[in-house]
Amino acid sequence: MSHRDPENQIFNNLYDQYKHLGLPLHLIKHTDFTVFNLKDVNQPSPFKSPLSRLNFFVFAFIKGGDGDYTIDEQTYTLQPGAIYFTNPGHFRSFNWRRIEDVYLFTLSESFLKENVHANIFDEFPFLLAETFPARVLVPEIFAEFETLYLQIQKEYDSESPYRYRIIGNLFVVMLLKFKEYIWKDYNPIYEGNRSSEIVKNFKRLLERHYRDLNSGTAEQVFRVQDYADAQNLHPNYLSNVIKIKTGKTISIWIAEKTIAEAKALLQNSQASIKEIAFKLGFNEATHFSNYFKKNAGVSPVLFRKEHAGMV
Repeated sequence: MSHRDPENQIFNNLYDQYKHLGLPLHLIKHTDFTVFNLKDVNQPSPFKSPLSRLNFFVFAFIKGGDGDYTIDEQTYTLQPGAIYFTNPGHFRSFNWRRIEDVYLFTLSESFLKENVHANIFDEFPFLLAETFPARVLVPEIFAEFETLYLQIQKEYDSESPYRYRIIGNLFVVMLLKFKEYIWKDYNPIYEGNRSSEIVKNFKRLLERHYRDLNSGTAEQVFRVQDYADAQNLHPNYLSNVIKIKTGKTISIWIAEKTIAEAKALLQNSQASIKEIAFKLGFNEATHFSNYFKKNAGVSPVLFRKEHAGMV
């Protein structure tokens, strides 16, 4: 893969990214979860990573270091006392001018759900925040985070059979500290409806796909997997983002859009019920009629009759 073709640089874990960049792999003991001091990578400064789409969570705690990072074309400063995190699906690059004491965590969604909290995005919805500019903390608060991340690294390096359960519990404390000091008033629905690229891209794709269905250039209604593939995201992650940021599940978005399109066709076209069913991706008119009645409370035939001549 060429550094000039960032769209192809998609990494599902840190191991794959470091291998691609030719960086040492000995610090990465687990592809779903890593923690180490970035200075131990032993790269000469300044160090710059090329633009890549990373499909995992990254947390960083900068006690000693300077630089900046770019996420989706927005650039933020990195300096002593700063902490930041990013979540899956964004294009990111890093430019480190100095690395002395920078602790880096990477986590997959599955690790978070299995070891930290099964309903982690309900408990900590800020993990789905679209952007998180690096925050500089006062020394006393940074020290609280330092105590936690050093303990997590100690467990990570241990041979204890309980280390991932211990790490999971320590990470809950870490996230509660984020909630206490940084995300006191986070409103995911407000943030999601206003600025989320993931939500905007999903809505845009939903609209375009139904235009394609209507025009006959698409035959099957997209599933969650199709919408996730379009953004190079895990379907569970996309589902969580859409549900928490908009207040509705993807299946509800799809159902509402299908019914809205069906109503428009029933009112504004002479197409038969069977033709409308086929346009909207249903193989059987009976299946479409049952689906419409379940979601609209009335059969398509009765809906058309009731709205005849209204438009």
